[in-house]
Amino acid sequence: MTGFLFACHGVASLFGVPGGAHGGGTVPAMQWPAWWAAAIEPAGGVLVCLGLFTRGAAVVCSGSMAYAYFGVHRSHALFPIGNGDEPAVLFCWSFLLIACPGAGACAVDVLPKRRSPAASGAGGAAGGPAGAVNRGCRRGRWR
Repeated sequence: MTGFLFACHGVASLFGVPGGAHGGGTVPAMQWPAWWAAAIEPAGGVLVCLGLFTRGAAVVCSGSMAYAYFGVHRSHALFPIGNGDEPAVLFCWSFLLIACPGAGACAVDVLPKRRSPAASGAGGAAGGPAGAVNRGCRRGRWR
C-alpha cells in the first residue's frame, strides 16, 4: 500500500491526475529537485509494490523523502506538523522499514528463485519429510 500511494503521489505531481501536485497543476519538467523527486515516486512506488528490486528501490524512495523534509520543508518549521510535511516523514520511515527486511514471500524478486520440491532436493537430507517445501527460513528449520 505504501508503494501504491507513493506512486499515486508521483503521478499526480507529474501528470496532474487526480488533482495534480499540491491541489492542482504539475511540477515543471526537469526542475530540480521537484521534478526529479516526482519521477522517482512512481518508479520506486511501483517497484516496491511489485517487490522488484525492493531494498534498493525502498532506500532510494526513503532518501528522496528525507531530502524533501530536510532540504526543502524543514526551513518553514522544525517539526513536520508545523510545515505540513507529515507525508514525507511517514513515507521516509515507511520505506526505510521496508528496506530492512526486503521483499516478502509474494514478491517478484522471489519468483525465479522458487523451485519445485523434487528439483531442489528438499526432503530427507535437510531433516524434514520427503517432499517438504522450504517456507523461507534461512536456517532450514521451517519446512
